[in-house]
Amino acid sequence: MNPSVVSISRRLVCSLLLTACAIPGLAQEVKKQNIVLIATGGTIAGAGASSANIGVYQAAVVAVDKIMAAVPEIHTIANVKGEQIFQIGSHNFTNDRLLQLARRVTELLKSEGVDGIVITHGTDTLEETSYFLNLTVKSNKPVVMLGSMRPGTALSADGPLNLYNAVAVAASKEAVGKGTLVVMNDEIHSARDVTKTNATRVDTFKSPYGPLGLVVEGQARFYRAPIRPHTVQSEFDLDKIQALPQVDIAYGYQNMSRAAYDALVASGAKAIIHAGVGGGSVPEYMVGPLNEIRGKGVFVVRATRTGSGVVIRNNSVKDDANDWLVVDDQNPQKARLLLALALTKTTDTKELQKIFLKY
Repeated sequence: MNPSVVSISRRLVCSLLLTACAIPGLAQEVKKQNIVLIATGGTIAGAGASSANIGVYQAAVVAVDKIMAAVPEIHTIANVKGEQIFQIGSHNFTNDRLLQLARRVTELLKSEGVDGIVITHGTDTLEETSYFLNLTVKSNKPVVMLGSMRPGTALSADGPLNLYNAVAVAASKEAVGKGTLVVMNDEIHSARDVTKTNATRVDTFKSPYGPLGLVVEGQARFYRAPIRPHTVQSEFDLDKIQALPQVDIAYGYQNMSRAAYDALVASGAKAIIHAGVGGGSVPEYMVGPLNEIRGKGVFVVRATRTGSGVVIRNNSVKDDANDWLVVDDQNPQKARLLLALALTKTTDTKELQKIFLKY
């Protein structure tokens, strides 16, 4: 054979071998990430009497192994192991259950054999649990939460795809260091921003600043990142928290009464989030009662019931003179959790206000 032909053939063979080594699956199988799926119940674990039952069903009845079995495709993208920690509707979450979940997530993430966590959860309070984990879990490894608006027995159930997408995000290197994420309806949201905006629609979860990214054909695509402190940057230490102080929410409206506020104080509230109209407004006839409450050592925090927007300190209310607090853009339910954690560190009003503006 012509020597030049032999030389070209050898170079071609070497080139093909190098290419094969560079292509995942040809030279060796790509190492899959190890993901733990923690199930807490919710609609994704629900079942209706028929496939036509989309909004009428029993939540939290399907075990984690059956949820996983319904989406075998998750095993093509990661090594997934299931764990059932609760079997409840998310409206039944309590402070104690929040702490239990956060501690279990933290424990799992300390293992070198765990690369990420996926949590199935009811949608009613998913935004609260995810925000709590965002503030307390000290790890850069992905923690991804999901739920569903329709039970698995329903026509066009959204849970299976949400689960597949959540596992894909948890297994993505791009998700590392972005805090707790919520994956719903093909979108990736920051736990800090996301909120449920509709009682029944599958596109209910929205963030005022938009999602962080999307899941496209099982691939996570990020377009922005959260910059407020979270996870490893957070100052809140689970090891130093045995219980969360009682922080409650009262709703503002025309002709409102002080009765709810007084009842919350009597029940042991350490702080009350006033979900006021507009920019957290307080009616003139409620200033006195709220100052009485503050005089008893209970913190008063102004938030807005509108669902989004910044509450400005000393706008139409004399916050400094009253020794009240204001949220930044946290909604009342997230402000409750942030303040509960903050109160485990300080009871100084100025320091508490700094925490609201920081996180």
